[in-house]
Amino acid sequence: MPKYSMRRLGWNRISDERSLSDVHGSVAVDRKATRFRRFLSFLGPGYLVAVGYMDPGNWATSLNGGAKFGYSLLFVVLFSNILAVLLQSMAARLAIASGRDLAQACRDAFSKPVSVFLWVMAELAIIATDLAEVIGTAIGLQLLFGLPLSLGIPITALDVFLLLALQKLGFRKLEAFVIAIMALIAACFVAQIMLAKPDWAAVMGGFVPTAGLVGNPEMLYLAMGIIGATVMPHNLYLHSGIIQTRVAGQTEKERKEDLQFATLDSTLALTFALLVNASILILAAATFHGSGYQDVTELSEAHGLLSPLLGSTAAPTLFAIALIGCGFNSTITATLSGQIVMEGFLSIRIAPWLRRLATRMLAIVPAVIVGILAGDQGTAKLLIVSQVILGLQLPFAVVPLLMFVSSKRKMGALRAPLWQIIAGVIAALTIIALNIRLSYDVIMNFG
Repeated sequence: MPKYSMRRLGWNRISDERSLSDVHGSVAVDRKATRFRRFLSFLGPGYLVAVGYMDPGNWATSLNGGAKFGYSLLFVVLFSNILAVLLQSMAARLAIASGRDLAQACRDAFSKPVSVFLWVMAELAIIATDLAEVIGTAIGLQLLFGLPLSLGIPITALDVFLLLALQKLGFRKLEAFVIAIMALIAACFVAQIMLAKPDWAAVMGGFVPTAGLVGNPEMLYLAMGIIGATVMPHNLYLHSGIIQTRVAGQTEKERKEDLQFATLDSTLALTFALLVNASILILAAATFHGSGYQDVTELSEAHGLLSPLLGSTAAPTLFAIALIGCGFNSTITATLSGQIVMEGFLSIRIAPWLRRLATRMLAIVPAVIVGILAGDQGTAKLLIVSQVILGLQLPFAVVPLLMFVSSKRKMGALRAPLWQIIAGVIAALTIIALNIRLSYDVIMNFG
């Protein structure tokens, strides 16, 4: 059977650079094992990607949506997740077909000025992502231990040492840690929902589209926020890099199977993220909406109301633990994304801890300043600003990705099928339009 050759694909150069070179191809795939065991070899990267769909920005929009409109916006959570599954599968397709991550593909395909511009946009998106993680983790520490934000924010910088310790254990161990934290987060929400006792018939009805999405401007605005906070630029770079930790198939048939397994992995992981995001909205709907607290917009406010409304002191503790867990997990994915982006666009390799610390400082400094000068309200607004920045950066990752996966010349036999390309374009245009509209509205109302 002929080897799968990159030389017959339409890239400008045959690159010997490896995405995440320290862990590239470090996870073996036994091609003679059963199909199920081969799939298990690919189980993991999707969960690192799914972390980005459970960040504090998603928490804020889901809490607000549930408190304001009950279960009505569950359909929007489901719809946004379907869009995410589609675009993440394209990121995996690019990596498996070309042996390049999205950053490397951009550097190969575009001129140096364009590549540098795209790199700057990607770095801004990663800084914005890190900013949301810093604030979310600091709020979690404040809620659980009573630490002021001005102290909790600098403490979040220590998570760089956690990442370094995990990296020394191997990539599979790192994936296992992320999955374990995600399981803890899910357990926290299961316990809270059991205390909240939602109307399950109404929950099922929430997954059906409602006319209010069109007729109610406020509901439409929140729906835009949920969709707009779903697909983030760094996740597309991340997925196209970490999927290459698996030993690549050497034939066209093997690579097609790799793509099937990678897509199934990310689909299962994003379905898990869907359940967590839906749980946040269900918790808010059952606890706040039904009790007349329909203007809950901040994480600390939601935390403070859980105990009196549910009659349990455990509920707010579980809420804070889940929030901190999301922050720790996001630390790992932001670090890997930063490494992929810098090495892919600039071909510059620096120590991961130094790259992480530099990015972390760019997020911590403004967060500390605002935390000291403006307090909780200021950091809440900074969290919103970070989501606006992410929305504005999204086109600079999605558009090149669609260009690559739709190219027969660059993708060969693994070119995306026509239906997927059309669906991807529609998904991208939808998300980009909603992000731009949401960003405009937030900027106009920010004050």
